[in-house]
Amino acid sequence: MDSRTALVEDLMERFPHVPREAVFKEDLLRGGVAFDPSALSDNEDGEVKPKSYFIFSFDHGTLPELGEAALRRPPEEIILTGGPYDLRRTVVSVRVNPASPYRVAANEDGVLGLYLDGKRIADVGVPPMPEYYRHKLSNGKSVMEVAPTIQWGYLIYLTAFRVCQYFGAKEECQYCDINHNWRQHKAAGRPYTGVKDVDEVLEALEIINKYDTGKISTAYTLTGGAITSKVQGLDEADFYGRYAKAIEEHFPGRWIGKVVAQALPKPDVQRFKDYGVQIYHPNFEVWDEYLFKMYCPGKERYVGRDEWHRRILDSTEVFGARNVIPNFVAGVEMAEPFGFKTVDEAIDSTTEGLRFFMSHGITPRFTTWCPEPTTPLGKTNPDGAPLEYHIRLLQAYRQTMEDFGLSSPPGYGPPGAGNAVFSVSSFMDSLPADAPVEV
Repeated sequence: MDSRTALVEDLMERFPHVPREAVFKEDLLRGGVAFDPSALSDNEDGEVKPKSYFIFSFDHGTLPELGEAALRRPPEEIILTGGPYDLRRTVVSVRVNPASPYRVAANEDGVLGLYLDGKRIADVGVPPMPEYYRHKLSNGKSVMEVAPTIQWGYLIYLTAFRVCQYFGAKEECQYCDINHNWRQHKAAGRPYTGVKDVDEVLEALEIINKYDTGKISTAYTLTGGAITSKVQGLDEADFYGRYAKAIEEHFPGRWIGKVVAQALPKPDVQRFKDYGVQIYHPNFEVWDEYLFKMYCPGKERYVGRDEWHRRILDSTEVFGARNVIPNFVAGVEMAEPFGFKTVDEAIDSTTEGLRFFMSHGITPRFTTWCPEPTTPLGKTNPDGAPLEYHIRLLQAYRQTMEDFGLSSPPGYGPPGAGNAVFSVSSFMDSLPADAPVEV
């Protein structure tokens, strides 16, 4: 294709059952977006909710490479509407790429828009600074540092442990920059708490609960790096579970409690349930057996792919199949040097994985791979996977769900183009809407 516009329009024509909003969203997630200085935030002192870097960088450059966007953070997310494609409301997580053909900028009237190949293609909305971000904890820490919210305020993201004990080239997942993201924020002098104190989390949630008068925050996710030994004397289930226990004791029923952790043995999974967790995300990352070994070497070494899958199935006996929602990183299937060479092969492999889990009543979800440049796969695959792969995955995902009679998973907000708030992939945008949502 001669231009990105031509590529996008060709895919929208070839795959008319995939919402046009999802085509643009996937392209922005896989390739990033540039920001004119007129579209950047004033960090925590402005009117726009800034990007919190809640676990990974999700950028196509290191902080020193982002220019002014490293000093004045871009917004956490953007909303696309209107334009020549008549886009319905679409929430997109911000992934900064100064070299992207997409650019957010203000026009002469100060109105933000999304530009592709120099042409305005959508109006852009930015999240307003929530009232709870304007209040500090008693020790001076910001709510954004301790308990940031994403998905347009729907989800409180609690990265309790900001590094991973899968460490170094022989253990780190080859697409993951959690450890580098920790290092770059510390090097830049930004506050970036390694292990969050339970009392600090509770105080931050108290502030959110007080000022979120519309109850827009509906769920929280407990997550962080894998724990292969112990942190503060606790194994993984007890370390992350203690936060859930404290939250549920102080705010019973206020939020849907979710935990992203390794695929743990059934007794450990039961402890999560006993602590008050409602949804379990034992992410399987990539389906293909060889790619799992190559791209998730630590998980292969400590657990192994087959045992990982067995544990996922076992966890349904604790949480129920509907509440076990493993994530995979969509796109690494095609990453060099070991990935599939064609979109057909990659889609066939991923669909095999979807059918395996969905045949057991489990509904996986996925995050669109962002090739962060400090990761091995980011270095060798700076352009990520082809956009066609991501569009065909949306088609295959919805078809597989229909084949097994499954509906959108709980804890992700409303499904459907124009309704969805899940911002790091388009799977919720691509599913049937339950009902119209007032905005």
